[in-house]
Formats: sequence, structure tokens, C-alpha cells
Amino acid sequence: MSSSVNSTAVAESATAKNGANVEPLPFVNDKHGGVIIEMTAPMDPQVFSASLKSALSKWREQGIRGVWIKLPIGLANLIQSAVEEGFWYHHAEETYLMLAYWLPNTTHTLPVNATHRVGVGAFVMNDKREVLAVQEKSGVLRGLGVWKFPTGVVEPGEDINIGAVREVKEETGIDTEFIEVLAFRQSHKAYFEKSDLFFVCILRPLSFDITKQESEIEDAQWIPVEEFAAQPFVQKHELVKYILEVGLAKSDKEYAGFSPISIKSAFTDKQSFFYMNRRDLDKASGSSNAQQKSGL
Repeated sequence: MSSSVNSTAVAESATAKNGANVEPLPFVNDKHGGVIIEMTAPMDPQVFSASLKSALSKWREQGIRGVWIKLPIGLANLIQSAVEEGFWYHHAEETYLMLAYWLPNTTHTLPVNATHRVGVGAFVMNDKREVLAVQEKSGVLRGLGVWKFPTGVVEPGEDINIGAVREVKEETGIDTEFIEVLAFRQSHKAYFEKSDLFFVCILRPLSFDITKQESEIEDAQWIPVEEFAAQPFVQKHELVKYILEVGLAKSDKEYAGFSPISIKSAFTDKQSFFYMNRRDLDKASGSSNAQQKSGL
């Protein structure tokens, strides 16, 4: 969505064409043959409607396909005008609404809104084979006395490994070091009809004195792993059983998860994390190198 604002030419052409009260609409060209109208200043709804109608006509002539309108919450009075021109809701955030429109007389190929929420669960075990567990003040387990692993939702722009460490710190006060992603679960129709990706992470404790989060956590303790596993809830809940199983397997050196490797894109300067089974990759690379040296 990065390009120079280019509104004057469209507005002048539209005004000359129909003589209506038309004002420039600030927009940028996107990377896919479309434009993004980025409204920031107040505008009379009737003027906005006329300006939008003229701009769409011009863009259609130019072969523009997708048109987006980003409306801050303070300009919500312009929503009806956009909808009456054929725009639909694409997504909304706390401060703005994004609307979309497809100019060609074909099925649109605009990307859908974000489809998944990302959650994390933390397996943290000390040298006494006690797992870090919490009881929540809200949700389906409230008041049931059930011990569960610390869990939470990754924040926008936050990496999985950072989110897991943060959630454990927030809920229990325990400092940890991220080790690996052990597994993940995908489910659908979880929150507001969105799908859910839940990453099971193993972390190494760096501190041991618990300070529970007063707003969300009823209790937090180090629980002997056998006691945790014996809970009827754990026996009935397959997800928790598997978290416990892979966590113990990793702790006993019999399981390799995915560790984060920082990588750089060929298209941007942004850094990201690539999660991989480094142990088995190193074994495979070592075996390949040995075969090359032996002439096989």
C-alpha cells in the first residue's frame, strides 16, 4: 500500500466531465493494479458520494480493478455513501473500517480478511519435574479447580516465541527462555467464526518464585507432573494430554520440535522467524557430508 498520493488528476477530470461538486480523493496505487483511498479529513457525505462516483468512473476507464477505502472511525458518516456505490465491508480494526469494491465485471480476486487467530500454550517444567500450572478466574474452567498450562493470544506484530515468554511472565511472574515449538493445532469456527492456530511451546524456567496475575489468574503453582496428569480434565481432554506427552518427550530428549531461525526476505529488509527441526536437519546434513567425503 505504498505509493505517492495521486488525487488531483482524477478529481479535475471528474469535475470537467460532469460539473458536479467534486473534491479530490486522496489515494495511493497498490501493488496489484488497484487503488486505496485513504480518507483523513472530514468531507460532506454528498460531496464524498459525487467524488467517489466520478473517481470510480475514471478508474474503470483506466483498467483499475480493486478499490479500497480506509475510513477512520471519525469519518463513519461516509460509510453509507460508500456502500451505496457498491462497496462492501472487508475488515475493521479499533480505529478504522476497510471497504472494498471490484470494478471489472468479473468475479473479484481480492484477498479475504485475516482468517486465523494465533494462540500459544506453554509447557514449563523445573528440575523437580514440576510443571507450571494455573487456574483461571474466567472462562469455561472458572471455579472448577482445574490446573492447566499457561495460554494466551499472540499480539499483533508479535512473534510466537516472544508471545509465549510474555504470556508466562504475565500470568505467573516466571521468567523463561523459549526453546522450541513442539506442535500446533488448527481448529475452525473458534472465535467470531475465525479459525484458530494454537502453538504448543516449551520454555526453560529462569526464575521460580510465582507471582500470579491478579486480574485473570485464580492460582498458579508448580505441580508435580504426575499430579497434573492425574486430573480427570487432563484424562478427558486430548489436547492437554498431547501437550503433556510431547512436553515430557522433549524433556527426556526423545523429541525434537521447531526452533526459530531469524531469516531475511529477498523482497524486503524485514526479519522474520523460520521454525525448523534443527536437530534432524543437522543430522541429515552431517550424514550427507559424510557420504560425500566417502565418495558415495
